[in-house]
Amino acid sequence: MTIDLDRALSFIIPERNARGRLVRLGPVLEEILSAHGYPPAIEALLIEGLILTALLGAMLKDAGGQLTMQVQTEGGAVSLLVCDYRGGQLRGYVQHDADRVAELPVEPTCFALFGKAYLAITFDQAVSGERYQGIVPLDGNSLSEAVESYFSQSEQIPSLVRVGRSRRVAGGILLQHLADGEDGRERIHTRLDHPEWEHVKARGISVATPELADATLPLDDLVWRLFHDETEVRVLGDAALSKGCRCDLAHISGVIGRFPDEERQSMADSAGIIAVNCEFCAKIFPIPLY
Repeated sequence: MTIDLDRALSFIIPERNARGRLVRLGPVLEEILSAHGYPPAIEALLIEGLILTALLGAMLKDAGGQLTMQVQTEGGAVSLLVCDYRGGQLRGYVQHDADRVAELPVEPTCFALFGKAYLAITFDQAVSGERYQGIVPLDGNSLSEAVESYFSQSEQIPSLVRVGRSRRVAGGILLQHLADGEDGRERIHTRLDHPEWEHVKARGISVATPELADATLPLDDLVWRLFHDETEVRVLGDAALSKGCRCDLAHISGVIGRFPDEERQSMADSAGIIAVNCEFCAKIFPIPLY
């Protein structure tokens, strides 16, 4: 039996002027979540965030680039969600008020979790050094709906996002409408009708949660199942996904060492140790003052 987990697959449908990505995570989720011990509602939120981040990370133009998705608010049961992707490595964490989360419904909406909040998506290109960030209000009942709204508002790109979960396996699909060529011609999404996109969108909507989260269904087969009637579906490539936390004792020591002596002393405890907490991997790194 084939098990297809911790992988992303990108494809395009040339005649429909559309592109897509599929992601499925299993052991990576377990590794990230096991470090935190979050309540179920927060686990579900982080899982969705990680799937979306993996889907968006495939948009980076160079392997060393980084995609960061962040939701921040003041006064919500969840105050901060951060997920990022670099070179196939994923990480993420959630800051929340445990007492307030315990009072929420079993499957709370984004508004119930965050209240009034903003979604920021940042693309850092390693080769060119360019950074692009889009910030929009957090709209929708889920992070997936918020990302669709982000592309509509910030990028003006019609998009469809679906995420499915079954225990500790989760998957997602992102479909997008492309520009009509790169020669300055009218962009497809500025037209009043979207026959190509409506067809692709309808196929994307038909995907079921069990399909996205079925580890025994290869992602390539799922693409074929959805778009087998197209003249051409071109797979652009796939990427293995893993947990990646870039906290490093030597790096952290170097950063702390750049602080003025007075500030470093104020950070240290009575034993002369500066405790640096990595939220991503839930570890504390003890850094000697001298």
